[in-house]
Amino acid sequence: MISQRTKGLLFMVSAILAPRASFGQSATELVALGNQEHAAMRPVQALAHYEAAIALDSALAEALGNASRAVVDVAEQEKDATRRKELFRRGEHYARRAVAANPKSPEYQFDLARALGRTALSVGVRDRIKYATEIRGLALSALALDPDHPGALHVMGVWNAEVMRLNGMERFFAKNLLGGKVFSQANWKDAVSYMERAVAVDPVRLTHKLDLAKVYLDRDEKGKAREQLEAVVNGAVTDYNDPVYKTEAAALLQKLK
Repeated sequence: MISQRTKGLLFMVSAILAPRASFGQSATELVALGNQEHAAMRPVQALAHYEAAIALDSALAEALGNASRAVVDVAEQEKDATRRKELFRRGEHYARRAVAANPKSPEYQFDLARALGRTALSVGVRDRIKYATEIRGLALSALALDPDHPGALHVMGVWNAEVMRLNGMERFFAKNLLGGKVFSQANWKDAVSYMERAVAVDPVRLTHKLDLAKVYLDRDEKGKAREQLEAVVNGAVTDYNDPVYKTEAAALLQKLK
């Protein structure tokens, strides 16, 4: 759970570090410092450096994209729904600016899809449909630029799964009354295929395996789901939110016993 102190750091650390940028550090140097903090799994501190870089160069795509990544990382552990949504919106804001600064980067297309996707999962069906077309389009654009982009593959897998998890009435309502025609292209086969590809090209990331396990559970493939969940529980922590994924995987494994 994100403590009140950590929440405050999101703003206070930026306020402390940003002025230092005027004393000789370039935007590129600040991004490098942020990347060091990211590698150390300290997203709050990383964000402070990225925002200091943005203060110096508001169109620096790497700073913007990485700031989006850091904000979303923190938001995933935020328990307060209102605050979590605010953070996802902040991530969306930075990612949109990163895409505008470098529209040919698959990474920034993914960053935006990720931020939008996290927001979409926290709203009702009617509002979720507003995000569906753009999320799918961004992920497909990223894959057109890099067919093996693991994040974009993951987004497409989750996108297909989330649409298929809607009940029949919700899907009908979405497709026929709310203009969500793209929902008709969702299917379980693609949900499985995209998630399996994400795991294959990026086997270290626990989040891919966790979401693949969930899709396998949706398809009642408990043996395959158990294998992925065990891999998450026993896997190395390489990302900030991995401990959360491990806890979730362990809980799902317990239910399979």
